[in-house]
Amino acid sequence: MKMKIKIYLTSYCTYCHLAKEFFDKHKIEYEEVNVAEDDSAFEEMKKKSHQIGVPVIEIDNEVFVGFNRSEISRVLGLSH
Repeated sequence: MKMKIKIYLTSYCTYCHLAKEFFDKHKIEYEEVNVAEDDSAFEEMKKKSHQIGVPVIEIDNEVFVGFNRSEISRVLGLSH
C-alpha cells in the first residue's frame, strides 16, 4: 500500500530541504506545499500540527513536526 505524504515547507528552510532530499533519495513520492506562498495551506498546517514552524510532514494521517529522520524511516519501513 502506498502511503500519502505531504510536506509543509518554505523554500528557505534547511530542514525542509533535508526532508525532500531524504524522500528523493529513497524514491518516495510526496506532495510539497509551500506555506510561505499559500495562506490556506499555512492555516491547514497549523490546524494539523498546532505549530507554525516547518517542516511539518504528514504521512497518511500521522503528523511529524520537524524532520526526524529516524522516526520517519521507522514509519516508512526504511533503514536510515
